[in-house]
Amino acid sequence: MNNRIKEFRARIGITQEELAKMVNVRRETIVFLEKNKYNPSLKLAHDLATVFSTTIEELFVFEK
Repeated sequence: MNNRIKEFRARIGITQEELAKMVNVRRETIVFLEKNKYNPSLKLAHDLATVFSTTIEELFVFEK
């Protein structure tokens, strides 16, 4: 699964640290997510999509 977190984060001009605080995780979690080394829980995916005012499907790209 790939994601567009870094792209969406750049659009609204926030740091990894700021995003981490918004979704109540450590900055390292955001780093791992952006590098596609960690798959988020459904709650975290929902929280991230909410921050970016988008859908989970738009933020995360599920590959078959």
